[in-house]
Amino acid sequence: MRHILSRPLLTVVGLLLSACTVGASAGKTPPRPAKDRPNVVVIFADDLGYGDLGCYGHPTIRTPRLDQMARQGLRFTSFYVAASVCTPSRAGLLTGRYPIRSGMCHDTRRVLFPDSSGGLPASEVTIAALLRTLGYATGCVGKWHLGHLPEYLPTSRGFDSYFGIPYSNDMDRVAEPKLGKNIFWQPSVKYWNVPLLRDARIVERPADQHTLTKRYTEAAVTFIRKNRERPFFLYLAHTMPHVPLFVSKEFAGKSQRGLYGDVVEELDWSVGQVLDALRDEGLSENTLVIFTSDNGPWLIFGLHGGSAGLLRDGKGSTWEGGVRVPCIMSWPGQIPAGRTTSDIASTLDILPTVARLAGGKAPEDRAIDGLDLAPLLLDGGKSPRDTMFFYRGTRLFAARQGPYKAHFITQPAYGGAKFEEHERPLLYHLEHDPSEKHDIGPDHAAVIAAIRQAVEQHRAKTAPGKNQLDGRLGKKAAR
Repeated sequence: MRHILSRPLLTVVGLLLSACTVGASAGKTPPRPAKDRPNVVVIFADDLGYGDLGCYGHPTIRTPRLDQMARQGLRFTSFYVAASVCTPSRAGLLTGRYPIRSGMCHDTRRVLFPDSSGGLPASEVTIAALLRTLGYATGCVGKWHLGHLPEYLPTSRGFDSYFGIPYSNDMDRVAEPKLGKNIFWQPSVKYWNVPLLRDARIVERPADQHTLTKRYTEAAVTFIRKNRERPFFLYLAHTMPHVPLFVSKEFAGKSQRGLYGDVVEELDWSVGQVLDALRDEGLSENTLVIFTSDNGPWLIFGLHGGSAGLLRDGKGSTWEGGVRVPCIMSWPGQIPAGRTTSDIASTLDILPTVARLAGGKAPEDRAIDGLDLAPLLLDGGKSPRDTMFFYRGTRLFAARQGPYKAHFITQPAYGGAKFEEHERPLLYHLEHDPSEKHDIGPDHAAVIAAIRQAVEQHRAKTAPGKNQLDGRLGKKAAR
């Protein structure tokens, strides 16, 4: 496998001139002085449910550092991902665009696999690519899952460096088929042949998954210290708590919630290490930290899966438990402490928000579905987002407008097969009924009509991109 060479350091002027190569308009606006441009850290958990943190109501999983982060920042209670499964969700976060636009969703191959030939298209502008045009150092640590071939890896999508696994930790299975799901109940590193990469080079295979959370954390802290003199963007995408569950010796058997709780409590420790590193380097007051999850809990794995709390269903579904996730944002001295908001927001909104805070703009040569949350974060204003569209694969299943959510198609989370199209959509008032138990559609025809109109307007200006998930490699070409 070829190496992706590190790019030479360029002057800020040179970086700005190169903006057109990634399609971003950020280069048109001279960046603010480095001291005024915040560092950005996005910490992305995998399959963590809405109800899996102490500050979101879990009674036995202890998350003191995230709870503290919530007390010192802003906690969202209506925060949504771009999709209810990994690959499209990550594409949405990094591009600010619904994954249907980039071709990063599919109706049968829901995510990328080790035999996939595609990945996030080079034409897409990531947060990293945009911020690099503004002189930011950019680092990716953890799970990528947007293409494992060299041309799709983080170092080809705007990141200066990468350390992590290229796809989910349950892929590259080598365990005996007769073991079935038992490999998840009593996981062993030898059951999977997942590679650990540094940039584009395999440094360990199989990856010792017991140590991944710890090593990701060490890599993140090293990146922060290395780049303390310049603005930086760190994307820390944890492998856990996606099954198979692995935890280090220091956290094994510590949680009342069992192995799943051990894993989440180690993630909480990891967040604390990142926050401590920022404090120790004197960077806390110039760093926006965002913690969230890629989708809801994988319910078919029972006690090895998480909880969506009072929300309905989980990973794979467009019910609230599949698409609404915990989210905490902290920026001492800028985001007022101790706030909770029920305003609608999304991972789609991170790109335009960060672009503005960095002194740039979101790309203007394409449709961007994200909205700038800066007024909500900094000024105590309202979120500009009033509407969310929910896809399962390439099909729009549901839409939310204000407090109302209409389901045009329903299907349970992964493991449930019942697919149902509704001539009259199911309708729920999410402020009154976040568990989506009481269909009020018969009494609110006007609300349904308004949501239908929003959906049609969205469809009219949303052209699907060339699908990236259906192509497959030959056996010799696959990792």
